[in-house]
Formats: sequence, structure tokens, C-alpha cells
Amino acid sequence: MTEDVSGVEPVTRGEHDASWSANLEGPEHAMDRDLIVEQAKDAIVATTAGYHVNLVTHGDHGHPETYLWDELEAAFDGLRLEYVDQCGCGGHVTRAHVLEE
Repeated sequence: MTEDVSGVEPVTRGEHDASWSANLEGPEHAMDRDLIVEQAKDAIVATTAGYHVNLVTHGDHGHPETYLWDELEAAFDGLRLEYVDQCGCGGHVTRAHVLEE
């Protein structure tokens, strides 16, 4: 995981050996798209192969395919991304499947 020097609460605190959701739609995420990308990467690293993490991103940045997906696909092999839906609050849900090797 990346070292947190921003004072922002980390999105994960350990490895997840089940499917889970990462909340990336706090006010700090609205102000910092790079924070969303970095914490999404941390969430994927913390997800055990064979499971998925729902990346719930702030709606202020628009559809995550336009700024997040390329970054994640470049950083990881064995990843399948799927757009789930837009939340009622305006955020977006991307399901990141961490594939077994």
C-alpha cells in the first residue's frame, strides 16, 4: 500500500479475503482525483485473488472509466473492471475483479 502522508483515512487496513466495498466518495475525494486513484490501487492490492472490490467513487469526477480504469489496468495484471451503477447520491460503482493466476 502507498504511504499516506495526506492525513486522509486509509481506505483499507489489511487484506480482504472476501468481496468488499471501498468508499472513495468522501469530501477529500471530491477535491483530489489522484487520491481516488491511489486509494483504489490500495484497495485492489488488499483484495485476495478470486474476489472483487467495489470502488465507490465520488460523482464530482464523472464516470470512472474516463479517469480511473486506464490507471488501474496499467498498474495491474489479472484485473477485470465492470461498471455496476451510479449511486443515488451521484457516485459511481466500479467492480474490480482480482483474477486468480
